Amino acid sequence: MEHRTYSAKPADAVESRVWWVIDAEGKPLGRLATKIATVLRGKHKPTFTPHVDTGDFVIVVNAAKVKLTGNKLDKKFFYHHSGAPGGFRQEPYRHLMVRKPEFPIEKAVKGMLPKNVLGRQMITKLKVYATADHPHVAQKPQPLAL
Repeated sequence: MEHRTYSAKPADAVESRVWWVIDAEGKPLGRLATKIATVLRGKHKPTFTPHVDTGDFVIVVNAAKVKLTGNKLDKKFFYHHSGAPGGFRQEPYRHLMVRKPEFPIEKAVKGMLPKNVLGRQMITKLKVYATADHPHVAQKPQPLAL
């Protein structure tokens, strides 16, 4: 009996894409991000191929209610630099969650994806919303349990 290794083609992956919706309310940020990254990469499918984007679309709702455990709201910072001298800025996650509640989830997931063209393509399939409503009802997303 002959066994052949299956390697997904990009066209096959596009046809089998599914939309998932995840409610982030009360979920720990890191555990939520690992599950999302797994689905975006397609590692939950038997047809997973490392060099092809076989992943599904993920919609995250209630991003403003995601949980940061311990003292992370005050002791975890978002850092950025404008490029100008003295342009280094830091912002605690407590302020960041008020100003841009979608950003912590997007940043956590992006850090778990490949750092190449494929990873940049995968992150475009992530849609994050601060509240419970989203504009993707027409795609008929299915709930994804953690």
